[in-house]
Amino acid sequence: MTSTLVLGGARSGKSAFAQKAAETAAGAGRPVLIATGQAFDDEMAERIARHRADRGESWITVEAPLELPAAITTLPAEAVAVVDCLTLWLSNLMLAEHDVEAAASELIAVVAACPARLWLVSNEVGLGIVPETPLGRRFRDEAGRLHQRLAATANEVYFVAAGLPLRLKPQGERSSERGN
Repeated sequence: MTSTLVLGGARSGKSAFAQKAAETAAGAGRPVLIATGQAFDDEMAERIARHRADRGESWITVEAPLELPAAITTLPAEAVAVVDCLTLWLSNLMLAEHDVEAAASELIAVVAACPARLWLVSNEVGLGIVPETPLGRRFRDEAGRLHQRLAATANEVYFVAAGLPLRLKPQGERSSERGN
């Protein structure tokens, strides 16, 4: 099991980073994109179509707006997959009034047991202003808790800003030598 959590803001380059890493790891194989987005309006439908076209036909796409843990469990050991993205999955759960804590616990267990090479992409939403609405604040808090739990489980964690990945876990030897 090898999992990598890739966090970043909107349009930070996190998806491109994860997809490029997955394509490299897949070699001649076909990487899998587990998509959590749903086309509730024309703009989102266009966005999904553009992302699918950008990936090209070499990718296998699995749509899992709510049943993400089940989709991950179907991956064979030799698979290379990108989940894009966890914050859309979380918002889907919340809007459908699912038990977020139970779903997050199931996801953590599935990721920990997954034999495939897995990249988990998510938006870091805790760096901005405090959301105005109770739902917005709950979403920010749930996302933060999910990220912390996944970061503890994942083998690697990256934060991407302006297209530049910063490796957070595992820390390099130099950082640990200084006691950081």
